[in-house]
Amino acid sequence: MQVNVHYISLVKSYTNTSQDEFTLSNGTVLSELLDKIAADYGKLFAQEVYDPVKKEMKASFVAMVNGVLMDQLQGINTPLKDRDSVILMSLMTGG
Repeated sequence: MQVNVHYISLVKSYTNTSQDEFTLSNGTVLSELLDKIAADYGKLFAQEVYDPVKKEMKASFVAMVNGVLMDQLQGINTPLKDRDSVILMSLMTGG
């Protein structure tokens, strides 16, 4: 299956690209995709955005699947489907 990933705001600076397309096995969950992204983009991505050892997004970042926050789905265990769109971005803050 094909899954499109869009990197927005600060995440884009860690990947040096705005999007990727991944070919994944059926039954892949969000954490497996994030593990692959962390492996592809290395230590800085893993330190700042997603920790593949702890299987968690860092506090100031969020993932969305088809426009829905992962926490409103099944978190990092959200199953992915063919042609899903995943967005990784930093949380907006102001003050």
